[in-house]
Amino acid sequence: MLLKPEERQKLDNTDDQVFYDYPRFVTHVDEGFIQQLTDLYRDRLRPDTRILDMMSSWVSHLPAEMEFSHIEGHGLNAEELARNRRLNHYFVQNLNQHPQLPLPDQSFDAVLNCVSVQYIQYPEAIFSEIYRILKPSGVAIISFSNRMFFQKAIQAWRDASEPARVELVKQYFTSVPGFTVPEVIVNKSTVPNFLQWLGAGGGDPFYAVIAHRIAEI
Repeated sequence: MLLKPEERQKLDNTDDQVFYDYPRFVTHVDEGFIQQLTDLYRDRLRPDTRILDMMSSWVSHLPAEMEFSHIEGHGLNAEELARNRRLNHYFVQNLNQHPQLPLPDQSFDAVLNCVSVQYIQYPEAIFSEIYRILKPSGVAIISFSNRMFFQKAIQAWRDASEPARVELVKQYFTSVPGFTVPEVIVNKSTVPNFLQWLGAGGGDPFYAVIAHRIAEI
């Protein structure tokens, strides 16, 4: 197995669904991060395709001008998902208890996971499911920063440095036969370029790990 039992543990081991029972209508990263993520989606996603926004909330950060044939939402809070106007349909499911997705094989062109990968306790199972539901050549985009609900992140994530977290997500992909070699995008600062030029610091770091389901021959 990819992770040892203790590396899957959370400081707060109560049911995740209880923790997320109260809706949080906030963004968990800054505007610079969100802009980079939206630009990445604009570059890597294609219009009129089927998208799964996994572990989503009340906003998906998809480009406003892009239309998709179907956007399926998944999360732990129905009230948040109901507020998300980009979703055509959504379902609530605790992936740490029930990792199998109620979705057909090869039914999505893209799977997105924004700032939530740190909470997955059984990534081998979840990334196998991502592979299963992706169409050949379909893309998975896992994005994250250095923020988290510390008590709900797994130990392997809490104890790792930021570069080590990137390597961990890469291992999640490579643990499943059939994905391409993961691509990594890193931007240490999400402050707009003109503010960087003026010497402004700060900003949430932006990380994305991207892989495709290998096309069948």
